[in-house]
Amino acid sequence: MNRSLTVSLKYGLFITASLIAYFLILKLFDLHNNAWLRMGNGLFMAAGIYFSIKYYKFKFNSEFTYVDGFKTGLLTGFIATGFFVVFMAIYMFHLDPTFPDTILRTWFDDTNQGAGILIIIILMEGLASTAVLTLMFMQIFKKSQQVGQQEHLIDHNSKKSL
Repeated sequence: MNRSLTVSLKYGLFITASLIAYFLILKLFDLHNNAWLRMGNGLFMAAGIYFSIKYYKFKFNSEFTYVDGFKTGLLTGFIATGFFVVFMAIYMFHLDPTFPDTILRTWFDDTNQGAGILIIIILMEGLASTAVLTLMFMQIFKKSQQVGQQEHLIDHNSKKSL
């Protein structure tokens, strides 16, 4: 199995479990109808993508490239988003059909939009945040072209002769 996919699947499932647990905790305290608390989802997504890229770089440091890290981050976020969207679809269509109307009432005057619009919104939020977070974190994890940051490029023998 592809190394990026293995790491991404592990961390993507961790993010999914965190997002589901967060949602259910909010539901427990009857705060799941507050759309602004969805911003907490970004923290779980950010932490999961960060640690997936970090783990991949730690595990395969000598072979780590920008493309590998970028692919790992994107796959992690896409997997987490996909599974979370499936959970939310099951929740909205089968477990609590009144939930979409409650949320949509605060956004739209006409609440006949249906749960499908919420599924699309969750999907787009997840994919967009994945792309932005991955680009951001790859600035931290990319290998620098600066000579001082790559020790294997420095000739240590020339310093001894001075």
